[in-house]
Amino acid sequence: MTSIKKTAAALALGLTTALVAPAGAQTLNVAWSQDATGLDPHTQPGFASIRLLELLYEPLVRLDANLELQPAVAESWSFSEDGTQLTFRLDPDAVFHDGTSVTSEDVRASFERILDEATGAVARANYTSIIGIETPDAQTVVLQLDGPDAPILNGLASVNAAIVPASAIAAGTIGTEIVGSGPFTLAERVPNANARLAAFEDWHGGDIAYDEIAVNVLPDETALLAALRAGQADFALINDPLVATLVPQTAGLELNAAPTLSYYVLQLNAAREPMGDLAVRQAIACAVDRQDILDAALLGEGEVTGPLTSPAYRSDPQGLFCYEQDQERARALLAEAGYAGGFSATLMAATGEPPTASAVAQLIQSQLAEVGIELEIEMQEMNVYIDRWLAGDFDMAVALNGGRVDPYTMYNRYWTRDGNLQGVANYIDDTLDSLMAEGRTETDEAARREIFARFESHLAEMAPWVWLFTGNTYTAQRDGVDGFEPSPTGSLFGLVDVTISE
Repeated sequence: MTSIKKTAAALALGLTTALVAPAGAQTLNVAWSQDATGLDPHTQPGFASIRLLELLYEPLVRLDANLELQPAVAESWSFSEDGTQLTFRLDPDAVFHDGTSVTSEDVRASFERILDEATGAVARANYTSIIGIETPDAQTVVLQLDGPDAPILNGLASVNAAIVPASAIAAGTIGTEIVGSGPFTLAERVPNANARLAAFEDWHGGDIAYDEIAVNVLPDETALLAALRAGQADFALINDPLVATLVPQTAGLELNAAPTLSYYVLQLNAAREPMGDLAVRQAIACAVDRQDILDAALLGEGEVTGPLTSPAYRSDPQGLFCYEQDQERARALLAEAGYAGGFSATLMAATGEPPTASAVAQLIQSQLAEVGIELEIEMQEMNVYIDRWLAGDFDMAVALNGGRVDPYTMYNRYWTRDGNLQGVANYIDDTLDSLMAEGRTETDEAARREIFARFESHLAEMAPWVWLFTGNTYTAQRDGVDGFEPSPTGSLFGLVDVTISE
């Protein structure tokens, strides 16, 4: 398999032209504007990395476009009566790209790696209930839990919980050599330029109707539309609502749009003054006009949201703390905190994805200036942004964070004392920590909704972050490309079901 070595050689030669498909191959030409920043499925939080990795690796289970659990590496699963054991039967036909079978030992090694704090796995907190892993045979895995864990299955349905070969873990090659069990192999890649993903003939999930995906990373969202119009791309991922609205105006192009679980948020770093002061954070929450930002930056293509974005748990955000802009209250809160004259801070945002981040940052800057808070905007390349974000190296940050079906798997890594992204959140209190723990062990759905309603209300009132809105996920395709179903998670895994007319 060619991947990193071939990439390095291509870069050394200065090759930047598109990769050429083998003669006679039926190719799905895909374009997007932000490339993966890393290839280790356990440590990558960015959407750009995840959408590539989920085509190469597989978790035990996955979510379909209706957010229902489906088999992936595991063909079946069951809990013990007391909820402290979760048993998986692996698909005997699941094999890695090197031809070796996916076994229970690979599952055990994968989760031992994820749970090892030295790995830096971004979803580790979702699996800390696992206190033991038994492998009675090659196709059976038993997770021993420290108690009932209602959301663990949803937590496992992520490429951040990918099953990787135990041999690759031992060799230390995860992230440099791509050996997954997913529907495609990484045949070639030039970072930030292009890639070729070959359909994996032995994929246990079924046949793919074409031979390969040729990915081109284009410089901006308008270039995506131009490539579709010119026939250079068959399918494109679009993040800019303005560009998305132009797709239906071109004959032969079709737009797919779906509400997403991901949310735009203004993250406040309570480890830095004056954001450590509750009154200051609440003042910022009162000073912003969420709907105005949504209308201006995303053309109104979305909904103002509280912290919970899952359909099963979402509620009317108007009942949350200061969701109507109240600048008078914001000024009073700043005065209470000793900042009647305001203060200065920096606001970090990423370039490229989402392409609307700069506009969101500028609107927040304008709105906070009206109450005396002066912001300097720092636009960072995505890889720099992610490194600083993970290190908690910012005063404030505009972020587009991934949503989840279950509130626990969505937020426990931030808002529990042992959450592996507590250093990003930089705020925790006993109420948040205890409600997270209650939500994990409670199995009655009505009771869980009440627990997380209290969690959401308290989180909004403490304002460690200022939740803004959710948007839509957009893809576009040319006539003759059929079968893709958009998902609220923004996943592109549905590309496995695409057919291409001759």
